[in-house]
Amino acid sequence: MLRFLTAGESHGQMLVVIVEGLPADLPLVAEDVDRDLARRQLGYGRGGRMRIEHDHAQIIAGVRHGRTLGSPVALLVPNRDWPNWQERMAVAPGPAIEPVTRVRPGHADLAGALKYGQRDVRNVLERASARETAARVAAGAIARCLLGQAGVDVRSYTVAIGGQTARTQPRSKADWEHVEGSPLRCPDAEAEKGMIAAIDAAREAGDTLGGVFAVEATGVPIGLGSYVHWDRRLDGRLAQALMSIPSVKGVEVGAGFAAAALAGSRVHDVFRSPTDKARPWARQSNNAGGLEGGVSNGEAIVLHAACKPIPTLGNPLPSLDLVSGQPVAAHHERSDVCVVPAAGVVGEAMVCLVLADALLEKFGGDNLAELKRGLAAFADDVRPPGLV
Repeated sequence: MLRFLTAGESHGQMLVVIVEGLPADLPLVAEDVDRDLARRQLGYGRGGRMRIEHDHAQIIAGVRHGRTLGSPVALLVPNRDWPNWQERMAVAPGPAIEPVTRVRPGHADLAGALKYGQRDVRNVLERASARETAARVAAGAIARCLLGQAGVDVRSYTVAIGGQTARTQPRSKADWEHVEGSPLRCPDAEAEKGMIAAIDAAREAGDTLGGVFAVEATGVPIGLGSYVHWDRRLDGRLAQALMSIPSVKGVEVGAGFAAAALAGSRVHDVFRSPTDKARPWARQSNNAGGLEGGVSNGEAIVLHAACKPIPTLGNPLPSLDLVSGQPVAAHHERSDVCVVPAAGVVGEAMVCLVLADALLEKFGGDNLAELKRGLAAFADDVRPPGLV
């Protein structure tokens, strides 16, 4: 129902985003997108590129007078660093540019170059770069606007960096405000101090750090996704979306791997007495992470994603030259030390896109009013008959 496409290279002129399948009459302005683009650029451990870029969305199609038209929405995110790269990234033929041939362990450099028959790794790294995630965040911000109309809220926070793990998680509005205001988007101030120290040590050593972020979606209606085919299961779709983020190497839903060591009596989420009209099927726990049988069950959807350390090190690893095959130091350009807080914002975007797609799949509607009528009718249908 909802799909998006992105185009653009890390040091190209701009990123391009097209989002198709949005209902008409959805309120949307550039500021809705810019808010999340700015959040993606923050976080202790980011590199010099974030001091250059100041991402801003230009909506160029699909919106009139602040509301979607039902046609595809197109937007641009210019790269401010483009003037410094015009010769190296020119579309038209030009003078020969010295190729990048030193591949980085852990990056798409070698696999991408061999797959596409390239002898200049820049033809790979420019698109494989995490800069592309700015376009995803722009698309996800649009999906967030749609989810907001259905009462769905998607947030993220940092769980662990460099062996330091948060002991608390956000439970209140004040907690989430703390997350958004903290340098690492972490709810635990003490653990965050240790994370910052670990990032400083890694920077000094020319190294990088990974970690874990969590994404939570609240207000998700029961019934999104399906168990009838493997590719319609919502948990699988969400896991794929998070795994597609550069540096993410693992995803878990709810209690995830911890549940594998426990008895079923300690894992499965028992129902509460149905006294709340808004949440008649509430649970006493949420180890399932809001998903059972590939379908949302009304509880918060809780996901964790593990990020590897990024592969561009200040102290480059030993590697090989793509052309000569001889030992060399890996290629290095300016880079981050740790991207976990920013990856969490990208994770929000991907979750928003999947949930918005599942929402439209379930409730349809060519315009916002139709979608809301479908949501209201379904809420009445799933309420137990005895709970008036």
